[in-house]
Amino acid sequence: MKRIATLLLMLVISFSMFAQDKKKEDAVIPMDELMFLTRVFDYKHNEAQEWKYKGDKPCIIDFYATWCAPCRMIAPTLKELAKEYQDSIYVFKVDVDKEKELAAAMGIQSMPTIVFIPTTGQPQVIVGAADKNTFRRAIKEVLLKE
Repeated sequence: MKRIATLLLMLVISFSMFAQDKKKEDAVIPMDELMFLTRVFDYKHNEAQEWKYKGDKPCIIDFYATWCAPCRMIAPTLKELAKEYQDSIYVFKVDVDKEKELAAAMGIQSMPTIVFIPTTGQPQVIVGAADKNTFRRAIKEVLLKE
């Protein structure tokens, strides 16, 4: 009986560690239109079209396409930054081929388009691939206001 209890305890601990690692691994959050409308900006019901971010902490949104080589090139960098800044910002990704209406509403014409959204103020955009230092500088200056 003790062996079974010990084995079960080891399984629970192993699963718990795996779940925590998995959570850290999924630091970049896939976003669809409904999530955008509820967590970022409801462009459908905001008649004045005044930007007002709904989030509780700043975010980055990566508008990408699976076929886009520069998008694939920056994905690991965004994943690393999402882990590094996970307590300070959200990092989302939007597949423009699946979310065409959202991409059109946001004026996305080139991929990748990275949108930096501070809790107050206007979003800032980087179009095209950029290096990690450029992203880090934008996070500090635009999102965290350091």
